[in-house]
Amino acid sequence: MKICVSAMSGSMEAKVSERFGRAPYFVIVESEDMSFVPVLNAAVSMQGGAGPEAVRQAADHGAKVVLTGELGGNAKTAIEAAGIKGVTGISGEKTVRQAVEEYLKK
Repeated sequence: MKICVSAMSGSMEAKVSERFGRAPYFVIVESEDMSFVPVLNAAVSMQGGAGPEAVRQAADHGAKVVLTGELGGNAKTAIEAAGIKGVTGISGEKTVRQAVEEYLKK
C-alpha cells in the first residue's frame, strides 16, 4: 500500500509537514518494503487550490493513505472524493519514517 506523507524534505528522515497542501514535499512510501519516492509539491506556491492539487498529486502516485498534520477544507473534500484515507494530527516533530511505522502498527 502506498502512503503519502507531507514532509519538509524528500527523505524518510525528513520531518513531517503539518500543512498538507503547502508541504514542500510528499514522500510516497510503499508499506511492503518501506521504499519511497520523494515528490516536490507543485502546489506549494499556488495562490489558491493548493489542497485539491496536492490531493491530485498523491492520487497520481497511487496513495491510499495520507499522513499529515492538518487538512484544509478543500483538501478534505478532495481527499474524500479521491477515496484516499486522510490521517491528521501527525506532529511536525516526527520523521516520515516514524509517522509511517506508527500508522502501520495501528
